Amino acid sequence: VAELISNNPNAYQVEQLHLSVSMRSFRAENLSKFVHAILDRNAEQARNIYQEIREKYPIILTRDINKAKRWLEEKARGSERYGIVVSSQAYRLKPLAIDVRLQPDIESWFLADKMDVRSSLFLEDAATEFDIQGLELDWTCLVWDGDFRYTPNGWDHNSFRGSKWQKIRQPEAQSYQLNAYRVLMTRARQGMIICVPEGNADDHTRQPSFYDGTYDYLKSLGLEVID
Repeated sequence: VAELISNNPNAYQVEQLHLSVSMRSFRAENLSKFVHAILDRNAEQARNIYQEIREKYPIILTRDINKAKRWLEEKARGSERYGIVVSSQAYRLKPLAIDVRLQPDIESWFLADKMDVRSSLFLEDAATEFDIQGLELDWTCLVWDGDFRYTPNGWDHNSFRGSKWQKIRQPEAQSYQLNAYRVLMTRARQGMIICVPEGNADDHTRQPSFYDGTYDYLKSLGLEVID
């Protein structure tokens, strides 16, 4: 077949369509590189990559979940699908009406229409890395909890047990958590908004210091901010 095509004067080869080239879009490939740089704490590389993709793949930063929801609704066109994604360890988003203990009806979450309260489009139920791995939406809102915190010395890994956060010290468990956020940050085809809550100084489980470092780090990468 290849010989017949090569001898046909009306046929020509496009290297970009060769099956050895990823079928995922330019945006998705560069998003993967961007997320890799973020998680590697390579801020300079992340900034450079984002400048290449920002016009075609917006990534917005906010601290207000309601503004994040409005952004999703305004961005989606026609049958485009959007939804909220969170870490399975994001136990202290309950004050934002996000409870990871409540498992969504994942079939309805992905397929039901905007009038169905089980639908991702209703923006009530959130999917975790377990629910959405290998699947995509057009637009996502990643709500970033205090389980995975940026510090100048590296990522601070935490798991909520009982009534307080506990450090995750096992390297394997830390790697798993990092990869969970990698999944969550690569589930949108067209763009995403990241919501890092402000926390609450009166709540020992949601101290602003648990969130501020992550927010400042992401903001330093050049992401557009919605105050």
